[in-house]
Amino acid sequence: MSWWSWILLWVALIAVSLLFYVVLGVRLFRKFMATVRELSAAGERIGHRPHLGEPADDDGETSPEEFGVAVFASPEQMRHDYVTAKAIRQEMRRQKRVKRKAERGQPQSLHDIEFS
Repeated sequence: MSWWSWILLWVALIAVSLLFYVVLGVRLFRKFMATVRELSAAGERIGHRPHLGEPADDDGETSPEEFGVAVFASPEQMRHDYVTAKAIRQEMRRQKRVKRKAERGQPQSLHDIEFS
């Protein structure tokens, strides 16, 4: 091979390797920017959460102050609260079940019917 073919071969190899590094760099930059956008979005979501002492939004989240009640209350009070809340949830489920069965025209269970 002549000397100019070696130069042409090396120039082609260097050009292909530089092209490879440029494409690799562009892909890495795009993935990095996508990660930064996701981190920014996650920071926005976390940044809007209420902190200690602030009231919670009405979107179903409980405030940290409500958990303090469970820590410092007596076991009897917590047991009473638990039993009361459980009875309320059961009654709400029973009312939904009665309403749903009435809408569908299905027969009611005997323990779902109120004898008043």
